[in-house]
Amino acid sequence: MRVTVLGAGVVGTTSAWYLAADGHDVTVIERQPLSAQETSFANGGQISVSHAEPWANPRAPWIALKWLGREDAPLLWRLRADAAQWNWGLRFLRECTAARARANVGAIVRLGLASRAALQALRRELALEYDQLERGILHFYTDLREFEHAVPQAALMREFGCERVPQTAAECLAIEPALAGSRVPVVGGTYTAGDESGDARKFTEALARHAAARGVRFRHGESVKALQVEGGRLTGVRLASGECVSADITVLALGSYSPLLLKPLGVRLPVYPAKGYSVTLDLAEGVAAPTVSLTDDGHKIVFSRLGQTLRVAGTAEFNGYDTSVNPVRCAALRFRIGELFPALAGVKELDRWAGLRPATPGNVPLIGDMAGAGLAGLWLNTGHGTLGWTLACGSGRLLADLVSGRDPDLDARPYRF
Repeated sequence: MRVTVLGAGVVGTTSAWYLAADGHDVTVIERQPLSAQETSFANGGQISVSHAEPWANPRAPWIALKWLGREDAPLLWRLRADAAQWNWGLRFLRECTAARARANVGAIVRLGLASRAALQALRRELALEYDQLERGILHFYTDLREFEHAVPQAALMREFGCERVPQTAAECLAIEPALAGSRVPVVGGTYTAGDESGDARKFTEALARHAAARGVRFRHGESVKALQVEGGRLTGVRLASGECVSADITVLALGSYSPLLLKPLGVRLPVYPAKGYSVTLDLAEGVAAPTVSLTDDGHKIVFSRLGQTLRVAGTAEFNGYDTSVNPVRCAALRFRIGELFPALAGVKELDRWAGLRPATPGNVPLIGDMAGAGLAGLWLNTGHGTLGWTLACGSGRLLADLVSGRDPDLDARPYRF
């Protein structure tokens, strides 16, 4: 079949790869001049099945209230006269029950495990290099209450197959000795040996080159203006240039921007942008920097060693489609870096970045066809939130299975719109 993929981030590019591998004729349309220039550009770098606990859980409303009004809060909700934001917020509250949170953890872990395995197979097949490290991910805690909450969450993830194991403070320091210099004591943690880290942009660029060699056409610098629908079927994609691109199937993988194309068609996609920040530090030889990928759960920050740099990323700001870099929030990242790793307090920054992560209320992505919404021929692969890099390969593989009419190894029902 002729397939058009909208978006060349990590999710769109993996979708294109797996669809082409199944023999489909694939074209990717991307408004940026290169692949992976937006949400995939400078994210936290983690392949983190262990990060499967959704933001929506029974504790979330109280934590959000505690942080309300703090400019440097890990979770910042800027109230706007925005119906989409309020609608998303109400759906989020409905996902905060214990039963919904458990179901969402299960869906995320199952897809995450499949995705991690698919990534590893793809890396071996194509000999991909993207500053990857297979040293696991350590979630560490400097607040005893946060650690006590993490222990049953880790047990829940183990029920679904994620090998997230509690660690004492001493065991955490043995896994990552750079934490020994922290000005705030580590009280415990959890460790997932099978998780990984790596540069999502480098991965996406490398995979795009392999996809192009396989025959995938990348049309960079082309903006999508609208979707054209007749008789309950998508008939084409209209570009800003005026050209209409038609295909048998169109895949919507535009991340946070996906709902904007569906809104004029009367479809409200429950995806809202959650802005995340990152700083990338230049590491001199011999500096005491972590080499194991870390998650500071209490502050919603992750650390990933990418070659001779350290990527520090996190927080979530619900502020519409604003992509400006807030210096206060970046300063909060730098302050926490200095607390945990005093040797890095004055290290040079290479980059400050902000990107929009496409969040669903329960953090479960949307993968599948839109025929039930009167849009036959349109497929979704979006809404991955903070886990786009983690879930990309599994999502692309699942999408290709469904498009090609195969029974996937994974139950696809939790990801349907």
